[in-house]
Amino acid sequence: MKTIHAKTTATMQNPHNVQAAKLYDTEHAQVVHLTLEPGQALKKHITPVDVFFYVLEGKGVVEIGDEKREVGADTLVDSPAKIPHCWYNESDGTLRILVVKVPRPMESTRML
Repeated sequence: MKTIHAKTTATMQNPHNVQAAKLYDTEHAQVVHLTLEPGQALKKHITPVDVFFYVLEGKGVVEIGDEKREVGADTLVDSPAKIPHCWYNESDGTLRILVVKVPRPMESTRML
């Protein structure tokens, strides 16, 4: 059995300059643990595959297409492929999000 602890997994470089740790990466799916500190945000981008976000801790503002909504812990957010999206942490606390891409992207994410 393989186990991975999100908070102790090495972080990876990313164009958003936020803490990101790849927890799972196979030909079928990819899972990344994001941590956004107060004031941090993801840059708006387009992912070539479906993505869903699960908020583990805190609250943040998610923007998908023309919709923008504040969401908190224990919320799942669906983000269809090829729709611009981003996250903002406008709170005073840490925002932790589990990002699941299905299937694993074969093309690069496009930054806007």
